[in-house]
Amino acid sequence: MEEKNSVVDLLERGGVLFDVEGKDTSEIYKNIVDSITLPEEVTKEGVYAALCDRERVMSTAVGYGIALPHCRGTILKNNEDQQITVCYLKNPIDMNAPDARHVYVMFVLLTANSQTHLQVLSQLASLFKENDFKQLLEKHAGAKELIEAAKKLK
Repeated sequence: MEEKNSVVDLLERGGVLFDVEGKDTSEIYKNIVDSITLPEEVTKEGVYAALCDRERVMSTAVGYGIALPHCRGTILKNNEDQQITVCYLKNPIDMNAPDARHVYVMFVLLTANSQTHLQVLSQLASLFKENDFKQLLEKHAGAKELIEAAKKLK
Protein backbone atom coordinates (compact mmCIF):
# COMPACT_ATOMS: atom_id res chain seq x y z
CA MET A 1 0.00 0.00 0.00
CA GLU A 2 1.36 3.42 -1.00
CA GLU A 3 1.89 5.92 1.81
CA LYS A 4 -0.32 8.99 1.42
CA ASN A 5 2.52 11.52 1.61
CA SER A 6 5.50 9.61 0.28
CA VAL A 7 8.06 10.98 -2.15
CA VAL A 8 6.16 9.17 -4.93
CA ASP A 9 2.87 10.83 -3.95
CA LEU A 10 4.44 14.31 -3.72
CA LEU A 11 6.31 13.89 -7.02
CA GLU A 12 3.06 12.92 -8.74
CA ARG A 13 1.55 16.21 -7.52
CA GLY A 14 4.55 18.45 -8.24
CA GLY A 15 5.94 17.08 -11.48
CA VAL A 16 9.06 18.16 -13.33
CA LEU A 17 10.21 21.48 -14.80
CA PHE A 18 12.95 21.51 -17.45
CA ASP A 19 15.44 24.27 -18.39
CA VAL A 20 14.63 26.55 -15.45
CA GLU A 21 16.51 29.78 -16.06
CA GLY A 22 18.32 32.02 -13.61
CA LYS A 23 21.82 33.07 -12.68
CA ASP A 24 21.31 32.68 -8.92
CA THR A 25 18.88 31.08 -6.47
CA SER A 26 16.76 34.22 -6.24
CA GLU A 27 16.05 34.29 -10.00
CA ILE A 28 15.64 30.53 -10.16
CA TYR A 29 13.16 30.45 -7.26
CA LYS A 30 11.15 33.24 -8.89
CA ASN A 31 10.93 31.27 -12.13
CA ILE A 32 10.04 28.05 -10.30
CA VAL A 33 7.31 29.69 -8.20
CA ASP A 34 5.86 31.31 -11.32
CA SER A 35 5.64 27.85 -12.95
CA ILE A 36 4.16 25.68 -10.19
CA THR A 37 0.53 25.29 -9.23
CA LEU A 38 -0.31 26.40 -5.71
CA PRO A 39 -3.53 26.20 -3.71
CA GLU A 40 -5.62 29.39 -3.73
CA GLU A 41 -4.80 30.33 -0.13
CA VAL A 42 -1.04 30.35 -0.79
CA THR A 43 0.56 33.22 -2.69
CA LYS A 44 3.46 32.84 -5.10
CA GLU A 45 5.10 35.80 -3.32
CA GLY A 46 4.83 34.01 0.04
CA VAL A 47 6.42 30.82 -1.28
CA TYR A 48 9.15 32.78 -3.06
CA ALA A 49 9.98 34.76 0.11
CA ALA A 50 10.00 31.57 2.22
CA LEU A 51 12.37 29.78 -0.19
CA CYS A 52 14.73 32.77 -0.30
CA ASP A 53 14.63 33.18 3.50
CA ARG A 54 15.55 29.52 3.99
CA GLU A 55 18.40 29.74 1.47
CA ARG A 56 19.85 32.75 3.33
CA VAL A 57 20.08 30.68 6.53
CA MET A 58 22.12 27.93 4.89
CA SER A 59 22.54 26.46 1.42
CA THR A 60 20.04 23.75 0.53
CA ALA A 61 22.58 22.07 -1.76
CA VAL A 62 23.17 18.48 -0.59
CA GLY A 63 25.85 17.34 -3.05
CA TYR A 64 25.77 15.31 -6.28
CA GLY A 65 24.54 18.46 -8.09
CA ILE A 66 21.28 18.33 -6.11
CA ALA A 67 19.58 20.95 -3.91
CA LEU A 68 16.46 20.66 -1.73
CA PRO A 69 14.90 24.12 -1.54
CA HIS A 70 12.14 24.24 1.05
CA CYS A 71 10.47 26.61 3.48
CA ARG A 72 11.51 26.71 7.13
CA GLY A 73 7.95 26.56 8.36
CA THR A 74 4.92 24.89 6.89
CA ILE A 75 3.49 26.97 4.08
CA LEU A 76 0.60 24.76 3.01
CA LYS A 77 -2.55 24.14 5.03
CA ASN A 78 -3.73 20.82 3.55
CA ASN A 79 -1.81 17.55 3.26
CA GLU A 80 -3.29 16.92 -0.18
CA ASP A 81 -1.60 20.11 -1.47
CA GLN A 82 1.90 18.91 -0.53
CA GLN A 83 4.26 18.52 -3.46
CA ILE A 84 7.79 18.06 -4.72
CA THR A 85 8.66 19.72 -8.00
CA VAL A 86 11.85 18.49 -9.65
CA CYS A 87 13.48 21.42 -11.43
CA TYR A 88 16.32 20.88 -13.91
CA LEU A 89 18.31 24.08 -14.29
CA LYS A 90 19.23 25.39 -17.72
CA ASN A 91 22.64 26.39 -16.33
CA PRO A 92 24.06 24.76 -13.17
CA ILE A 93 24.88 27.19 -10.37
CA ASP A 94 27.26 27.26 -7.42
CA MET A 95 25.30 26.88 -4.16
CA ASN A 96 28.26 26.04 -1.89
CA ALA A 97 27.47 22.34 -1.90
CA PRO A 98 29.37 20.10 0.52
CA ASP A 99 31.07 18.35 -2.43
CA ALA A 100 31.61 21.67 -4.30
CA ARG A 101 29.58 20.45 -7.33
CA HIS A 102 27.38 22.97 -9.08
CA VAL A 103 23.66 22.34 -8.65
CA TYR A 104 21.83 21.23 -11.80
CA VAL A 105 18.63 19.85 -10.25
CA MET A 106 16.42 21.04 -7.40
CA PHE A 107 13.74 19.16 -5.51
CA VAL A 108 11.45 21.97 -4.32
CA LEU A 109 9.61 20.60 -1.31
CA LEU A 110 6.36 22.19 -0.11
CA THR A 111 4.75 20.55 2.92
CA ALA A 112 1.91 21.16 5.35
CA ASN A 113 3.50 19.73 8.50
CA SER A 114 6.93 19.04 9.95
CA GLN A 115 6.31 15.28 10.25
CA THR A 116 5.78 14.87 6.49
CA HIS A 117 8.64 17.30 5.81
CA LEU A 118 11.15 15.22 7.78
CA GLN A 119 9.79 11.92 6.47
CA VAL A 120 10.11 13.08 2.85
CA LEU A 121 13.60 14.53 3.40
CA SER A 122 14.67 11.15 4.78
CA GLN A 123 13.18 9.32 1.77
CA LEU A 124 14.90 11.71 -0.63
CA ALA A 125 18.24 11.25 1.14
CA SER A 126 17.90 7.49 0.61
CA LEU A 127 17.09 7.98 -3.09
CA PHE A 128 20.10 10.28 -3.57
CA LYS A 129 22.40 7.49 -2.34
CA GLU A 130 21.21 5.22 -5.16
CA ASN A 131 23.39 5.37 -8.27
CA ASP A 132 20.50 4.39 -10.55
CA PHE A 133 18.43 7.32 -9.30
CA LYS A 134 21.34 9.78 -9.62
CA GLN A 135 21.91 8.57 -13.20
CA LEU A 136 18.26 9.27 -14.02
CA LEU A 137 18.70 12.80 -12.69
CA GLU A 138 21.84 13.31 -14.77
CA LYS A 139 19.84 12.26 -17.87
CA HIS A 140 17.12 14.78 -16.89
CA ALA A 141 14.52 12.03 -16.60
CA GLY A 142 10.86 13.00 -16.64
CA ALA A 143 8.29 12.58 -13.89
CA LYS A 144 7.18 9.10 -14.95
CA GLU A 145 10.73 7.68 -14.87
CA LEU A 146 11.58 9.32 -11.53
CA ILE A 147 8.34 8.10 -9.94
CA GLU A 148 8.92 4.52 -11.19
CA ALA A 149 12.49 4.58 -9.83
CA ALA A 150 11.31 5.94 -6.47
CA LYS A 151 8.68 3.17 -6.23
CA LYS A 152 11.34 0.50 -6.85
CA LEU A 153 13.74 1.89 -4.27
CA LYS A 154 11.21 2.08 -1.45
